[in-house]
Amino acid sequence: MELAANDRKVFAYTASRPVDARKPTLVFVHGAGLDHSWFGLQSRYFGYHGRNVLAVDLPGHGRSDGPPIAAVGAMADWVFSLLDELKIQKAGIVGHSLGSLVALECANRQPARVERIALIGTAYPMKVSEAFLDAARRNDPSAFDMETIWGHAAQVPLGGNPNPGMWMYGDTLARLRRLAPGVLHNDLEACNDYVSDFANVKCPVLLILGKRDVMTPPRNAKGLQGKLPHCETVLIDLSGHSLMAEAPDATLDTLISFFSG
Repeated sequence: MELAANDRKVFAYTASRPVDARKPTLVFVHGAGLDHSWFGLQSRYFGYHGRNVLAVDLPGHGRSDGPPIAAVGAMADWVFSLLDELKIQKAGIVGHSLGSLVALECANRQPARVERIALIGTAYPMKVSEAFLDAARRNDPSAFDMETIWGHAAQVPLGGNPNPGMWMYGDTLARLRRLAPGVLHNDLEACNDYVSDFANVKCPVLLILGKRDVMTPPRNAKGLQGKLPHCETVLIDLSGHSLMAEAPDATLDTLISFFSG
């Protein structure tokens, strides 16, 4: 689906279904430098099982016009502008990495409009190493390598994908190489700078963490677990940071259980 927000073209995958404001809605928000297709299996399932799905391309990503949005809070406001455009009053939100911070900030800014949130591959604070930031700032291809290698568990180069023929490194690199200069740095800086007390987050929260995640290790989620009153955590044993691709069925099953609650 293509629509407009702030006079710019926005793309959101809807599982080839029309959006019906009377139906429950799930918004999927991707991580740094990525796009809506990162949630291919998970968004399609919910779209075919009674919900509106909006797997968005953030501005400057995928098929959405730029420029990118510089801060997590402004990204949350952008999500609400899409919901307003579609006359959707309330939604659940699923976010991965940077997108998990956007989901948190949505629940913090407008709690009455957020039913529940699922945070995949999350941490707080979500600090980014200076070497990674610097490479992204210079648009050095090594930044893409860092995101790709650190973004997957060590078994990935050894044919660990449950989908035969799927090359996860190549898939990630292809997405990153399509970015306009500066977009990856913009996203990493937004992660690095995000600060909140989450005082208004009252909805149920699910953390889905990869046990082998080196980008946002499970121990780095403790800053969230202690702050959020209705928080549960699921640890997926064999996955790294890219849980939707590395452990697609386990991630989907966990989301189904949570959003059926």
